[in-house]
Amino acid sequence: MVIPMVNIKLRVGPKGQIVIPKVFRKAYGIKEGGEVIVEPTEEGLIIKRKKTPEELLKELLEWKRTVGGIPGKLGDLKSVDLEDEFNEDIP
Repeated sequence: MVIPMVNIKLRVGPKGQIVIPKVFRKAYGIKEGGEVIVEPTEEGLIIKRKKTPEELLKELLEWKRTVGGIPGKLGDLKSVDLEDEFNEDIP
């Protein structure tokens, strides 16, 4: 199904809820009771269908193939302070 790139205005309910139109739910595989990921950006929010474990595994295997599949060894990160690595981006 091809989704035309159009802007659709949605009304926000009293609890901050929006209803994703049926055509989009169907096209992107969002089912009732399913989960979505909300990703904040500088321009607004991106709503994505949560990927299945199979999709995540496929992406990881593809990533491994593209980076050469260099396997890690136990202890490779023992000299790296992960807290410092994550705090570098915080102003």
